[in-house]
Amino acid sequence: MLSAVIQVSLPPDGGEGCENVSETGDIRAALLALRRTSGLPVAFGGAVAGSGAGTGAGAGRLRIGELSGAATGALRGLAVTAGNGLGGKAVALSRPFAVSDYPASAAISHEYDAAVGAEGLRAVLAVPVVVGRTVRAVLYGALREPLALGDRTLDAAVAVARDLEQTLAVRDAERRLLARRPSAPGPGTGPGPDGGADGGPGTGRAAAAAWEEVRGAHGELRALARAADDPLLRARLEAVCARLASAAGGSTGGDARAAGGTGTAQAPTTPAAPLSPRELDVLVCVASGSTNGAAAAALGLRPETVKSYLRSAMRKLGAHTRLEAVVAARRAGLLP
Repeated sequence: MLSAVIQVSLPPDGGEGCENVSETGDIRAALLALRRTSGLPVAFGGAVAGSGAGTGAGAGRLRIGELSGAATGALRGLAVTAGNGLGGKAVALSRPFAVSDYPASAAISHEYDAAVGAEGLRAVLAVPVVVGRTVRAVLYGALREPLALGDRTLDAAVAVARDLEQTLAVRDAERRLLARRPSAPGPGTGPGPDGGADGGPGTGRAAAAAWEEVRGAHGELRALARAADDPLLRARLEAVCARLASAAGGSTGGDARAAGGTGTAQAPTTPAAPLSPRELDVLVCVASGSTNGAAAAALGLRPETVKSYLRSAMRKLGAHTRLEAVVAARRAGLLP
């Protein structure tokens, strides 16, 4: 419904606004989808400067950068201040809004009537794209006649905004995690107590901590993938997880020493049979230190089922203990 607040759980990192080329393309695609699913002939929108962080002279200001179905360029480049007009109200309150006759509406301020009038728009809706409680963009849809926009039209626009939110959240997570990815350690310089990722003294603990950050985020992304209803989004999240896992380059550091190995970088190995998604989910939980009971609660399974998946994964990996299974999975590039 129109009053719903649209949010996803992953917050953007600093400087990750919608202004880059890929996200401009995402907004453009969302506007085409909005026109297709809502039946509205005109759609336009853009990113919120500063990701709505409230810092800097232009922070929180929406700039209309993309038009679809427009007859003129009057709206392109329009800078909308939070709280002003229809889109500014959507930014300020993080909620979608609609008016049946824009120039006559008493529910909004009218700083942008000239641009809206030049395009001949009357009935207009504005839906914020909210990622991590921050308004990242606004999508508009419009008619050139004064009509009340029904729930089906509004719900279609909200659904498109929700899809864009998920896309931006995935992009944010991918950029953030890849930026934090430590360099692959060389022989004898793994992220254990003996040496650092760059071979210098005193850097091993920092490298190990960095890897734990990546491993924790990998587990969170797998949890998001399990919860995603959209198969395309799920596939994208799983692909990001695979990239993070392969980034380890076969290095196991202190884990290998604890399991009886040398702790140096190892050549990737292949399990006897591919692990199922659930077996890998259980190993992610085990790698984070979860007990079987905690893993069962996190995955929505019974403890006996977790034990069964773990035994199967250990057999495929040729492991005799939980730790050996985690180490083998990391050497195989299945876990970061």
